[in-house]
Amino acid sequence: MTAERAASDALHARVRRFARESLASGATSESFRELALALARHQLAHNPLLARLAADRPLGADASELPALPADAFRLGRVACFDASEDCARFHTSGTTGGAGVHPFRTLATYRELSVAWGRRRLLGGSAARATVLALAAPFEPERRSSLGFMMQELMSEIDGRALGGAGRFDPGEPGRWLLGPAALDLDALRRGVERARRAAEPVLLLATSFALSWLLDALAGARVPLPAGSVVMQTGGFKGHVRTLDDAALADAVCQALSLPRAGLIGEYGMTELSSQLYDGGFAQGEAGQSVFVEPPWLRVTAVDPIDFLPVPEGELGLACFLDLANVDSALRVLTQDQVRRVPGGLVLLGRRPGSQLRGCSLAAEALASTPPASAAPARNGAA
Repeated sequence: MTAERAASDALHARVRRFARESLASGATSESFRELALALARHQLAHNPLLARLAADRPLGADASELPALPADAFRLGRVACFDASEDCARFHTSGTTGGAGVHPFRTLATYRELSVAWGRRRLLGGSAARATVLALAAPFEPERRSSLGFMMQELMSEIDGRALGGAGRFDPGEPGRWLLGPAALDLDALRRGVERARRAAEPVLLLATSFALSWLLDALAGARVPLPAGSVVMQTGGFKGHVRTLDDAALADAVCQALSLPRAGLIGEYGMTELSSQLYDGGFAQGEAGQSVFVEPPWLRVTAVDPIDFLPVPEGELGLACFLDLANVDSALRVLTQDQVRRVPGGLVLLGRRPGSQLRGCSLAAEALASTPPASAAPARNGAA
């Protein structure tokens, strides 16, 4: 094992320990600041792209001094602290007009553990109880190109962890688990999964993009598929750049009605290929006209910065989202995006892409399956399932 790989493995272990401790009690054996600084030094030493960017800006005692890498850099060059021969996954961005970006990973252990732990905490309140997990998405492909698909698969494995029939081991490719195929939405498989969960007296965790949820509404055509009590729908992605749109509030109302789901059971998720951590909808902002506040995990810091000088703006003011993600051990600790955010008490209000920026988003991957709602979807039934 090379010294670089040993250093990376040690940093991964420290990040996972920090995450476990922060979720368990909030008391950590090392501070966020010192761990971030160790990561910044490692990346400056082993990431050539970052080293060039910071050539005339020596790092002091704070990781925030590390230049923030624009998200577009992931499509312009290799952002990694290791050789391509060590890649175990290359997650691709979707929907960029200038070509796909790539986030290479040497190990997925940290991504897997942290995304599942935070997802379980925000989606299921930290409950260790089993749920039937279904995805209104295309199957995660063996080429490992979709970070969202990988996260969905790991949530299935850790929260459900068995064959859909209730016997046998979890099979990530099992028919009926992933409900989107080429130009088709398997409505009957959704109904079967919901019925199995009802017989097992457990909730459903339905993982979906916004665009896929709009497909579901089209396929249902006014019919309902009531989910068992305690069920949750994770909604990610938006309609930016799509051939059709639907107001966020209208979509939420329609989905909750179609699935007999309380509004609190529809939880938004924000993530991007260039990051290894996710934010979740934590409720509504006071004085923000009903806009959701998104909450970051303890190993992620999000700062709203001025688009001209990239300095932090005061709380409540609009700025670009600059992420400091400890889980990005082998790529870029600080990532600057074109997403507009406002810091408010309790978290962040997400306000969409900066006007004129490139279109992106995981919902675009769903739309790529077809340009119109799937004509071959199973026929909708009238009334409740």
